[in-house]
Amino acid sequence: MRIAAAQLNQVVGDFHGNAERIIAAARAALGHGARVLLTPELSLSGYPPEDLLLREAFHTGCERALAALREATAALDIHLLVGHPQLREGRRYNCASVIHRGRVLGQYGKHDLPNYDVFDEARYFEPDNRPLVFEVDGVRFGVLICEDFWYRYAPECAQAAGAQVILVLNASPFHMDKQHVRIDVARENVSRLGLPMLAANLVGGQDELVFDGLSFALAADGRLCAQAPAFREDVLVADVTGALPPAVAAGTVQPTPPLEEQVYAALVLGVRDYVGKNGFPGAIIGLSGGVDSALALAIAVDALGPARVRTVMMPSAYTADISLIDAREMARRVGVRYDEIPIGGCCDAFLAALAGEFHGLEPDTTEENIQARIRGTLLMALSNKYGSIVLTTGNKSEMAVGYCTLYGDMAGGFAVIKDIAKTMVYRLVRWRNAQGAIVPERIITRAPSAELKPGQTDQDSLPPYDVLDAIMKMYMEDDCSVEQITAAGHPRETIERVVRLIRASEYKRRQAPVGIRVTHRAFGRDWRYPITSKFRE
Repeated sequence: MRIAAAQLNQVVGDFHGNAERIIAAARAALGHGARVLLTPELSLSGYPPEDLLLREAFHTGCERALAALREATAALDIHLLVGHPQLREGRRYNCASVIHRGRVLGQYGKHDLPNYDVFDEARYFEPDNRPLVFEVDGVRFGVLICEDFWYRYAPECAQAAGAQVILVLNASPFHMDKQHVRIDVARENVSRLGLPMLAANLVGGQDELVFDGLSFALAADGRLCAQAPAFREDVLVADVTGALPPAVAAGTVQPTPPLEEQVYAALVLGVRDYVGKNGFPGAIIGLSGGVDSALALAIAVDALGPARVRTVMMPSAYTADISLIDAREMARRVGVRYDEIPIGGCCDAFLAALAGEFHGLEPDTTEENIQARIRGTLLMALSNKYGSIVLTTGNKSEMAVGYCTLYGDMAGGFAVIKDIAKTMVYRLVRWRNAQGAIVPERIITRAPSAELKPGQTDQDSLPPYDVLDAIMKMYMEDDCSVEQITAAGHPRETIERVVRLIRASEYKRRQAPVGIRVTHRAFGRDWRYPITSKFRE
């Protein structure tokens, strides 16, 4: 018997569109001879719906879509597993329905509700603990939903109820090297029971989350039998033999991409879906001649195509000639519209207006930030006029320590590399150039600078980026203390300075645009630190 997993790019709240993609996948699976089709977690509603789940009208719309889906698939001889929320007796459940020829054969409610990192499922759902097993052609399938296979309880309950093969509806967001973690966990909690397993994972961008697909099948002994491609829709097919107990035979195993390719593909998909699903006609990027805006531009062009991307260079008195030359060359290489709007006159007007207030005071970062804020204002004006979204170009290292200007370079609608440390920025640019040299080499090799005062470089204000990024990772991503970071060999004075800057910049980050998450902990929905706090460890 052949079974299949559809990794679909669904949209939260698009009940009709989501149902249409499920129906198309069911027909494709039938074309491959499949008897069972597994779809991702909450595939009918999209994931994560967040506080839409608190609205009764959202559940009503989903119920209507489920009824329409049943009617539309009544003529198809395939067992279809569809994920959807369910409002039952005033309680909400994360459910999966088994549908065959228009009839619901059974429903399963998720037992283990994640409530960490980016997950808030305990806020929305009640846990259910009733296993669901259904039979097709003599094979008994047990149903689980995502987090259920990260623990032992639900797989054991499914086996105790008679399951011979485990089917898992997944909505597992991407972070670097996530796939090997998923497979290791599945082996620990499912393969140890001697059960084969098929998992269908969501794919696509949803606000700051990106889902990478990589749906997979494991044999009873934990061998990887089949794996779908990363970051694109697909129907993964695997065969179940008639042996007792049944076994999943080998299918196609698409490779898991190397790290830089994973991250770059996640960023491209995140931009494409955020812009596309929210209906923006295109994107605008402030091009500086630096490596961050070069990477953001490369991603945007790969995501949207050059015709939908516009760049604007806004030179000031401190902009180096090589920055102008390199920005023009970068735009030429990728084929996007490029304009220059000098901001010298605007700066003069601002400083003249403030001359009385600033009389007798030495110039400082105030004057630097005025330049950045003028650029942000101009970009947002173009966005308002033409409808395209401004993609900001600040990286995670800058966001961590506040090396960014509120209402300046932070102004925009979507932060492409918000979760990319500066050292990773360079790795990604070099990886992209290896696929085709679009970033001029001087952009990569010159010392990074905000160019807001004469002779400025980032390292005038910050530790070297390799040191900064290492400290940031330990403190922010891994929750290490100052003592633990010191024990790892970093200078204590530098550690205390970086930690102090991270704490002091929280108010800025709260006002930053949403951005793509690619690490296991990003500044966003899984970083919830108070702005007002006296805690210093």
